[in-house]
Amino acid sequence: MADSLRVAIAAGGTAGHINPALALAEELAARGHQVEFFGQPKKLESTLVPQAGFPFNPIDVTGFDRSRPWTLVSALWRMRAAQKTIGRHFGSSRPDVAVGFGAYIELPLINWCHAQGIPCVIHEQNSVPGLANKTSAAKVKTVCVSLPVAIDAFRGKVGPDTQIVVTGNPVRQSVIRADRAEGRRNLGIPKDATMLLVFGGSLGARHLNQGVAALKSKLLSRKDLYVIHSTGKGEYDSVVNELALTQDEAARWRVMPYIDRMGEALAAADLVLSRAGASSVAEIAALAVPSMLVPYPFATADHQTTNARYLVDAGAAVLLSDEKIDAPEFEDDLLGLVDDPARRQAMRDAARGLAQDKAALALADQVESAAALKA
Repeated sequence: MADSLRVAIAAGGTAGHINPALALAEELAARGHQVEFFGQPKKLESTLVPQAGFPFNPIDVTGFDRSRPWTLVSALWRMRAAQKTIGRHFGSSRPDVAVGFGAYIELPLINWCHAQGIPCVIHEQNSVPGLANKTSAAKVKTVCVSLPVAIDAFRGKVGPDTQIVVTGNPVRQSVIRADRAEGRRNLGIPKDATMLLVFGGSLGARHLNQGVAALKSKLLSRKDLYVIHSTGKGEYDSVVNELALTQDEAARWRVMPYIDRMGEALAAADLVLSRAGASSVAEIAALAVPSMLVPYPFATADHQTTNARYLVDAGAAVLLSDEKIDAPEFEDDLLGLVDDPARRQAMRDAARGLAQDKAALALADQVESAAALKA
């Protein structure tokens, strides 16, 4: 193990940025390093980071809205103010390495540390990198990406000595260590039943929810099939009304607005039907769950389709476009997987071969290596 390091992490905005950062922080802390976070005081990170037991330092930044050019002035002013706040915070006791996980919150930390000669690392969760990471790439020792397809997007944007490394997308230990038997007990799923887990998130889940609801009779005709259906908060009431489950049906089709303990739900599942956000793909892969992925069609640069390819090309998932939800392919593919345990087992074996559960370790190794390059 490397000598104890002081590591500064900037992550925020969405759980898709924050949870991989927390997964890295858990691994670094387990190695004896000191980890602290920077984020916005009114965003999700201000809740999730302290809950995970890590120090949280609030800074205030705003993005630049290209449709409103005048916002550039306030964005730059807040960026400089945030950098000064970071400098005052550290004083003479500076970090050994800084890590950014995308979004504008990383820019003041990466900018300040780069100016001080402190090595930096960034991590890109998606197949299509965001503007913040592309902006930071020239100032860091290492660019870590979740998917090989993201490498090309950074070419020409990195410094002459910058490494680009595929680490995978870190998943928190609470997910990786989830137990199938415990998950099934908590969800009320019999030991030998087949469980279908459906989730799409509150953004873009409506069409997916409608497609599954339309198959209610055919799915429930499989006597050993249980469905756990997370609708997204905004879709819950409409899905409940559309399904109109009887008491007997509701015993095998549980509808909820969201899932608090996703690790347990994934561990309990025999098959997942979901969108293809970066975090969802990473968690599905880490727990090696066979999946049918229906990418959100309006994602930037169709990056969810590219995310899904990571599992599909490995033989661990089936890909279906959103427009096919109303076509026979949706029913044929979903019911085909429900009825074919041998195929699902082959998909599970293929997912295990991706070693996605080791992503936090790989990223922590890169952070330690970058820290060793400190001038």
